[in-house]
Amino acid sequence: MARLPRRFYARPTLEVAPDLLGKVLVHRTPAGVTSGIIVEVEAYVGESDPACHAAPGPTTRNAPMYGPPGHAYVYLNYGVHYLVNVVTEPQASPAAVLIRALEPLDGLDLMRRRRRRSRTARHTGPAARIPDAALCKGPGNATHAMGITLTHTGADLLGNTLRIEDRGYRVEKICWSPRIGISVGTERPWRCFVEGHRSVSGRRM
Repeated sequence: MARLPRRFYARPTLEVAPDLLGKVLVHRTPAGVTSGIIVEVEAYVGESDPACHAAPGPTTRNAPMYGPPGHAYVYLNYGVHYLVNVVTEPQASPAAVLIRALEPLDGLDLMRRRRRRSRTARHTGPAARIPDAALCKGPGNATHAMGITLTHTGADLLGNTLRIEDRGYRVEKICWSPRIGISVGTERPWRCFVEGHRSVSGRRM
C-alpha cells in the first residue's frame, strides 16, 4: 500500500491521468476509513484550456492549481457537489486531474450512509439501497461517499488523511474520450476510464 510520491504528480497531466487509473483514493476520518479504486478521470490543463479553472488566471478559488503538485483541489459545483481534483505538473503550471469515479473498496456502509444524507439521494427515500457500483459513480457521488468537502482543498496527498496509494491493482484497457459535463473545450479527448467498468459515470464503451 505504497503512497504515491511527489514525482508521480509532477509530470505532464496527460501522463498522470491514465496512470491514476487503478490507484486507490483513501480518506481517513473519525467516522472511519473509506477508499476506492480510481476508474475514471478527466484532465484540465493550463490557462489555455477553456474548461480549466485556471483559464481566467489565478484566483482565490483556483490557488491550489498554481501550487505544488500532489495536492487536492476541491471546489463546489453548481452549489450542490464538491468535486475533487489532483494537482499536477510543476508549481505555477496550473493543471489538475478530476476524479470522476471510483470502485468502492473500504467503508461501503459509511459511504452508503453519506450518500443517503446527500442532497442528490434524498429523492430515493431513506430506505433505498444504493448499489455498490453506484456509490462513487460520478464525481459528485464520489466526494459525497468519501466525505470530501471544501475543507480538503489544498490538502497534501502525501499526508495521512487524504491520500492516493498504489495497491498493485492493474487495469486491462484504458479508453479516452472527450470530457463530459462541460460546455467549452469539449473537443479535447482528455477523459480516460477503465473500459466497461460498472462504476464509470459516462459512456463506458
